[in-house]
Amino acid sequence: MRLALDLLAPAVDRDWDVPAGSLGWSCRETLEHMGDSYGPSDPSGFAAMGVVEVLVHTHDVAAGLGLGWLPPADLCARALGRLFPDAPPGAEPWPALLWCTGRADLPGRPAPTTWTWDGSLR
Repeated sequence: MRLALDLLAPAVDRDWDVPAGSLGWSCRETLEHMGDSYGPSDPSGFAAMGVVEVLVHTHDVAAGLGLGWLPPADLCARALGRLFPDAPPGAEPWPALLWCTGRADLPGRPAPTTWTWDGSLR
């Protein structure tokens, strides 16, 4: 959360009712969505789901507000490893996470139009 706050706090005076990147929600609605529940899982799954929600929705809001956003690769890699077992091998973690959540294409792989994570109990 600290990474998201550090990025977004200076933009507090911007128009938060603009679309959040490619989402149908505004930047404000997207931030509110981050607090939604995620479904059944275990502690590591809940933690990874929370990380994905913060990272990708910070990306969405940053895009809507015209801000750059590049989260730490290790944080992305851990979330990918827990929730997306079919993530493209060899891809950098952040672009792979964006691809897994339908937000970006990868070379030779268009972004999926639907997606889900695997938060099953482990």
